[in-house]
Amino acid sequence: MAPPLGKDAHIFRSKHRHSRRSLLTGVAAIGAVGALGATGCTRVASASDENGGELLDRLRAQGVVRLGIAGEIPFGYIDRNGHLTGEAPELAKVIFKRLGVDRVQPVPMEFGSLIPGLNSQQFDVVAAGMYVNPERCEQVIFADPDYQMLDSFIVRKGNPKGLHSYRDVVEKKARFATGTGYAEIAYAVEAGYKESDILIVPDQVAGLNAVEAGRVDVFAGTALTTREVVRKSSKAEATKPFAPLVKGKPHVDGGAFAFRPTETRLRDAFNAELRKLKRSGELLRVLRPFGFSEAEMTDLTAKELCGG
Repeated sequence: MAPPLGKDAHIFRSKHRHSRRSLLTGVAAIGAVGALGATGCTRVASASDENGGELLDRLRAQGVVRLGIAGEIPFGYIDRNGHLTGEAPELAKVIFKRLGVDRVQPVPMEFGSLIPGLNSQQFDVVAAGMYVNPERCEQVIFADPDYQMLDSFIVRKGNPKGLHSYRDVVEKKARFATGTGYAEIAYAVEAGYKESDILIVPDQVAGLNAVEAGRVDVFAGTALTTREVVRKSSKAEATKPFAPLVKGKPHVDGGAFAFRPTETRLRDAFNAELRKLKRSGELLRVLRPFGFSEAEMTDLTAKELCGG
């Protein structure tokens, strides 16, 4: 079984998380695609859009699928022993084997280059836990999310100020911190917190330290990262996951595999196997070693998150 998040958690920095939670796809990185040839990757053949594409047949014939990953823990990365792992690659191994494709091959690149790389035939599928949003849906097609992500707070043990939402933070005038570039900045501001009063720290480890030292009352991050970072803390705990409000409505992000727009047949076959894994509970068993819990399981669909 692949190692849990904690083993290499120091690599999971805020710059990676910002790229994942950003609403933009990194379109500016398209110009960098030409440089991807330096990775030595062989381009895959173009797919026909007849009958939903022919890529699934090709993958079965060649016995291997190329996965675009971003080297990001816990979503998709090469571990210290040189092995491909992470929630998305491990899930890909299970689903593609069921689809008749026995092997997976990683194609690492920058997160912002994943969509351009996919559409320029550098690999077959994005397996990086990519958030589904309307901007990305204009460029790729997504499977339904294999996980959802809620927010959570790091607070002192016992949560003495009773902080369970951004509104609580505002109403109780709590000293608030979050990470560099985190979406939680916008969530706090929308709730009424003054942006200039927010303490910005490099990552969730620095956030934990700030709470433990009493410099702030609360640090906001994703439920997964806050839960993992407080595991060994004797002074702090993570609150129950919750959905922040965006334009007055609860907002939940979902991460999924991405495919070229012509490959609807492969996407649909992938979705069918994913639904089976969700119904049986096997999906959680695959993702649990990477810090995921029942709270991250979801019935969200790509159509919902794409805005349609």
